[in-house]
Amino acid sequence: MRKRRKRFKLFLGGVVIGAIAIELFLRLAFGLGTPVLSQADPLTGYRFQPNQHVVRFGRTIAYNQYSQRSNAIATPKPAPTFRILMTGDSVLNGGTPIAQNETITALFQAELAKTKKSVEVLNASAGSWGIGNALGYLREFGLFDSNALILQIGTHDLVQPTSTSDRVGIDPNYPNHRPLLALQELFARYLLPRIFPAPPPKEIPTTATPETQFRQNMQSLRAIATLARQQNIPVSVLYTPNWTDILPQPSEPPFKAEFLKILTELNIRAYDSQAAWSKLPPATVKTYFRDSVHLTVLGNRALVKLLSSDER
Repeated sequence: MRKRRKRFKLFLGGVVIGAIAIELFLRLAFGLGTPVLSQADPLTGYRFQPNQHVVRFGRTIAYNQYSQRSNAIATPKPAPTFRILMTGDSVLNGGTPIAQNETITALFQAELAKTKKSVEVLNASAGSWGIGNALGYLREFGLFDSNALILQIGTHDLVQPTSTSDRVGIDPNYPNHRPLLALQELFARYLLPRIFPAPPPKEIPTTATPETQFRQNMQSLRAIATLARQQNIPVSVLYTPNWTDILPQPSEPPFKAEFLKILTELNIRAYDSQAAWSKLPPATVKTYFRDSVHLTVLGNRALVKLLSSDER
């Protein structure tokens, strides 16, 4: 009996030590247990919780006091600083696969720093943000005394409804608090969805047709332009394509022509990466995408090259 108890205690102790070792390994090697956290917001739908700094899968992810994927900023803006505010969705944000210094905004800031002594490119973005979410952010926080505003708008954004806070704290990709254990996050967020695949995420609820949603989004765009011009801040659009807009053959995305026409009417400059990349070899463009929408670091660098040129 004593031997059995001793063996059981040794077994139990081994299990505990093994679990602790795995927990520490997951935290130190992959950053599990410390996900980037979101919060519901009445104007933006949701945004990242401010003042976060984590390392996930070897990549640094940080958010400043205004939920921007940028370093902390001073308000009001210091006089010598040239500041650009960019808004967008997960393409601009980069997510976990893109390190802090390889986001579009970080690379653009580094490029501008070659000719400007003090420059900041701010990244106000979140996954699945639509044009209406960007408007909500600007209404809530303002434009930070920026010298320019650049809106990253993709093909899918043209008819995307404004996202709501429904997913925060429910969808494992939008946690609002840390899990108790890294093991818990490993199973709930990564292993179980692969073992028991769930249906694709539901589309953002809307009763509008694509045409009606496009009109609503253009109203939000006009409101953003008005807000910026009241402060004498020029507005530009960085248009980003889906994979199928270029590969295997370039094709005109729905609503794009009308969108560009509206930009012209509003005197908003368009940096059209779909048009620019359509001139490149398909093998080159393939290296710009990591999936049907999101970009690699090479894709981010290609966008920065476009932003830094005189092309539109």
